[in-house]
Amino acid sequence: MDYLRIIGNQRLKGEVAISGAKNAALPLIAATILAKNEVKISNLPAVQDIKTLLKLLENLGASHSFRDNTATIDTSSLASTIATYDIVRTMRASILVLGPLLARFGHCEVSLPGGCAIGQRPIDLHLKALEQMGATISIKSGYVIAEAPQGLHGARIIFDKVTVTGTENILMAAALAKGETTIINAAKEPEVIQLCEELQKAGVEIEGIGQNEIRIVGTDREPLQFLDIHVIPDRIEAGTYLCAGAITQSSITLQNVNPHHLEAVLVKFQQMGYGLDTDETSITIHPASTITPISITTSEYPGFPTDMQAQFMALSLLAEGTSIIEERLFENRFMHVSELRRFGADIKLKGNIATIIGPTKLYGADVMATDLRASSALVLAGLAAQGQTNVHRIYHLDRGYEAIEKKLGALGAKIFRLRE
Repeated sequence: MDYLRIIGNQRLKGEVAISGAKNAALPLIAATILAKNEVKISNLPAVQDIKTLLKLLENLGASHSFRDNTATIDTSSLASTIATYDIVRTMRASILVLGPLLARFGHCEVSLPGGCAIGQRPIDLHLKALEQMGATISIKSGYVIAEAPQGLHGARIIFDKVTVTGTENILMAAALAKGETTIINAAKEPEVIQLCEELQKAGVEIEGIGQNEIRIVGTDREPLQFLDIHVIPDRIEAGTYLCAGAITQSSITLQNVNPHHLEAVLVKFQQMGYGLDTDETSITIHPASTITPISITTSEYPGFPTDMQAQFMALSLLAEGTSIIEERLFENRFMHVSELRRFGADIKLKGNIATIIGPTKLYGADVMATDLRASSALVLAGLAAQGQTNVHRIYHLDRGYEAIEKKLGALGAKIFRLRE
């Protein structure tokens, strides 16, 4: 098993190119199930989650090639509608095939994704919405069995809470349904917006993109003609590299980024005292003369993203005072706290609120990753710490960060991928 060794307390400099957004790419790959043509998707990050979903489509009978961050996918040969446990268990986003498989074939069996290290993310909202669209849903032997032999029909869907994958699943289901579907309390993330835009380009009538209410007029099971797709930049990877510059008090520049997707994050850097220069496709961060403590509350987009909470917790260890982070989206997303304490962090937890007392002198340690974003927080702490840090179980990191040790190494970090 691989691990990362980091020799900390190094200044960084230079430029880093941000990869395509994993969380945009996954629903776009799932959406190719709706296509009648071969679909080309470029700017895909070469990370494990992408490879897993492509493998799932292959198991269903699709063909694909994936090289140079570009996939060509042909789902015309799909022969199976059963997404098996051995694939789905490794990645919760596999549930994204549920909506498009059901819409296209009128039947599918998708393994329940089960629990997740950062907390339960139930799919009951997905299933309830599909039932409103005419599906019969049952759970048997750990599988969601969905039937709609006459196809799905439009419905008025009101989500009790904002759900990104739920919105995406119903968008894809509605694209091939008969009639009009309205999604109320829809997610507004850039990744959801791109899915809407690509479905629209493929011939689906969609109104309200990026708003709380989205209206979709389906094609009544007529497959879609997709255009070539270029995945948007990964705002979470971008935020993570900005944290790398910030925690090492370095000036670095991010290229191939969309600053508009990062507004809530950039505000926090400015509140902490860091300088920022932005244009349409780049961001440069500059050191802070004094690192000011912050208060963060995670929320749905356009609020502060839960996927940046762990990284800012690592950064706040260096702030001159007490920072407060409140996690409102997931009930178990502070598992990195115990590992950060191994660096010397002074963090107190009470329910869903973390109090971080800084500044902390960090010392390298052996630490263990528990989930994707926690992994990046441990890498950040290692960059700032005195001495050597070993980050174990980095298969979590490989799910969402493309060649992180190479990108950080090119900026001047002493970071190496080794085998246990």
